[in-house]
Amino acid sequence: MPEFEPVVKSFSQEDINRYADAVGDHNPIHVDPEFAKTTPFGGTIAHGMLVAASISELMAREFGDRWLATGSLDVKFKAPTRPGDTITTRAFQTGSDLFKVECRNQNDDLLVTGTVWVK
Repeated sequence: MPEFEPVVKSFSQEDINRYADAVGDHNPIHVDPEFAKTTPFGGTIAHGMLVAASISELMAREFGDRWLATGSLDVKFKAPTRPGDTITTRAFQTGSDLFKVECRNQNDDLLVTGTVWVK
């Protein structure tokens, strides 16, 4: 059972393009649908850190400055997030300052998994 209210976000190609502009990462796998069709992914995918930011959003909402000052995140990317996906980010407490985190899409596919520490 999640410890906190999940964060739910949808990603469009426009969101991915705006993120690419913000961080300066215009790799064609993210921003060029024609190129991305020729890759094993079969289409564009969101930047991993764009998706992982939902974990930080959840923890900042719950822990505020404590998260910003002492938080630590270790994640593994398991599957791509695609334009049109809606992801749900959850945290499960596993220790006094330790949480398991995950992001899943609308099909319940695991996209990101990891561990968060908040001192």
